[in-house]
Amino acid sequence: MIKLTSKFMFVITAAVALAALPLQAQNTKAPKKADAAQEGAAKRNKGSRPIPFHGKLASKTDAGITVGSRTFQVTSETRIVKNGKPATLADGEVGQEVAGSYVEQDGKLTAKLVRFGGKPEAHKEKAKEEKK
Repeated sequence: MIKLTSKFMFVITAAVALAALPLQAQNTKAPKKADAAQEGAAKRNKGSRPIPFHGKLASKTDAGITVGSRTFQVTSETRIVKNGKPATLADGEVGQEVAGSYVEQDGKLTAKLVRFGGKPEAHKEKAKEEKK
């Protein structure tokens, strides 16, 4: 009887220990490689190297522009061009192609360059054709 009880207690103890392993592993879960890579890229780019963006201008205000679902702040340091020439924020039209670069500062996306219209090379070719 004693041998049977001790064997039974051993089996129960082993079962409880095995059942607790997944719970312990869940608490010490390491971050996914993709998450770690994104965090590393964000830290490297945060406030330093400009990150490119492009799309259609969804809306604009005096303080910034919205391209797709992202809103970029436009400051006095933001360079704005249209058709390869200096421009202002007022020159941008909703629905127009827009591209540029931004940096993330204090959790906000600050535009460094905003280019309204197509690529500058396309405008140069059109200008050459018009001169002919």
